[in-house]
Amino acid sequence: MSEIKIAIAGAGGRMGRQLLAQVLETEGCTLSGGTEPEGSPHIGADLGILAGRPEPLGIEVSADPLAVFKDADAVIDFTVPEASCEHAALAAQARIVHVIGTTGFSEEDNAKIAAAARHATIIKEGNMSLGVNLLGSLVRQVAAILDADWDIEILEMHHKHKVDAPSGTALLLGNAAAKGRGTDLKEVSDLDRHSQKGARKKGDIGFATLRGGSVVGEHSAIFAGEKERLVLSHVAEDRAIFARGAVAAAKWGQGKGPGLFGMADVLGLKEL
Repeated sequence: MSEIKIAIAGAGGRMGRQLLAQVLETEGCTLSGGTEPEGSPHIGADLGILAGRPEPLGIEVSADPLAVFKDADAVIDFTVPEASCEHAALAAQARIVHVIGTTGFSEEDNAKIAAAARHATIIKEGNMSLGVNLLGSLVRQVAAILDADWDIEILEMHHKHKVDAPSGTALLLGNAAAKGRGTDLKEVSDLDRHSQKGARKKGDIGFATLRGGSVVGEHSAIFAGEKERLVLSHVAEDRAIFARGAVAAAKWGQGKGPGLFGMADVLGLKEL
């Protein structure tokens, strides 16, 4: 079997560089290209140097994503919502696998990605790590067992540079809890208590966001009952865990055909 050719969108960023290194380290994969937006100082940079290797690979960062995607079997994308929506359409045009780890999408953005998934294999998730997705499965199971007398709170902390809140992982956990309860997160989420007066509404799923320092990612799902609490948590210590999951997703998506998938599909957690 030939090696899977993987391109990295946003190759010059912190996560992009981690992805470059992970592809180079993964058996059965080869790095085919990388992109950055027009005007980026990384245009023309060698991907090997960006990945931290002492010698260049002879592959330069491009500002033309379609040209890069046409030479790839998959593209991994941890960029920004606007760029990821554009990349989804281009991945559909190129008929390749598109792995999306970007967060902060609007409903309109999600509709664009769903439309692109009619022609491309798109794997989209707020967090690519095995541990987080297993945590999501556990949160769903616990929420299904405990009734609404147990209050659910999602707590997350990230580094000071993260721009979206709550994090994609926090929303992943909130959606898992809502699914376990048989409700829609949009109907029960409580994202802002600052302007509210009165006691907590029974059945709500609350979110709390912390930002500071260089924290990679910490998430907890708290089930608070009378005189007891159950806390399920995950701590990310290195971005490499997200890169490993994303590359695994790119490999899993080969030959799957068009559709919109998540990491639960990749990891076989759907039925847990």
